[in-house]
Amino acid sequence: MSAAKLAFTLDELDWSAWLDTVDPATATPEQIAVLEASHSRAKTNPYYLLLVHDVEALHQRSLLFNAVMYGPKGLSRAERELATVAVSRINGCPYCASVHSQRYAQLTKQPELVQRLLDEGVLTELPARERALVDYAAKLTLAPTHLTAADLEPLREVGLSDLEILDLTHAVAMFAWANRLMQTLGEPVQKTAA
Repeated sequence: MSAAKLAFTLDELDWSAWLDTVDPATATPEQIAVLEASHSRAKTNPYYLLLVHDVEALHQRSLLFNAVMYGPKGLSRAERELATVAVSRINGCPYCASVHSQRYAQLTKQPELVQRLLDEGVLTELPARERALVDYAAKLTLAPTHLTAADLEPLREVGLSDLEILDLTHAVAMFAWANRLMQTLGEPVQKTAA
């Protein structure tokens, strides 16, 4: 099923590359090293196996991704995941939305909240803090040149610090790029039975 027809889901999706991927059996030592440093399943993931054609670009991408999504200070990991779901939902990237929805549900034990976001979109009813995060993510995704200092006030009103707002901005901005990279190099597909 093509991405155009694939629904947003909490279920795990696969991703199919439109370009040739690197075969781990014939990868160079440098490619193997960057795959191992990037993600625990990178050596079996077609997205990483495609990106590793450019070892340095994948290395830098992974450093940035890991710093933004797993940084120990600032915004909670779950809230970073929620923001990336909102961005991915707006950008029409079911694969990223699925992966990060699963992470949010695992971290918060609130699958129903993120399922509503997937099903109904970014305007769905949410608690105040989540509403502020999603509204900011939506505006930064849809109209970044229209963002003003006033758009930070709802975030401050729900208790976000400057560092948390910066983390939120990093996650949203990174996923504007990440979604487009995934969407131009391949497409999400239904998970096949093992």
